[in-house]
Amino acid sequence: QVQLVESGGGLAQAGGSLRLSCAASGSTFSINAMGWYRQAPGKQRELVALVASGNITHYTDSVKGRFTISRDNAKHTVSLQMSALKPEDTAVYYCNVMDNWSRNTWGPGTQVTVSS
Repeated sequence: QVQLVESGGGLAQAGGSLRLSCAASGSTFSINAMGWYRQAPGKQRELVALVASGNITHYTDSVKGRFTISRDNAKHTVSLQMSALKPEDTAVYYCNVMDNWSRNTWGPGTQVTVSS
């Protein structure tokens, strides 16, 4: 079983930057993909970015060119650098880990609020 601890987030102005970090512990040997999802009020949770084994990255279209995901396999961490933030980026951001058996583990979530 994997446990996740998130840090970062908070309040930023439009055009500003924030960084999210997530550290995994426990059965880290089984981790395949690591990523970030977000859920805005009244909306479904959506994938923001992920990095799979082999350092293959994927971003949702709305954050391409603004967000960068990075992964440290030695430390079992994944980070999301968010730049050029927009009010529509406001959401609760969740760290996600998928293991080699396609089981998902979620972090508790961290609030990101972008003011206009």
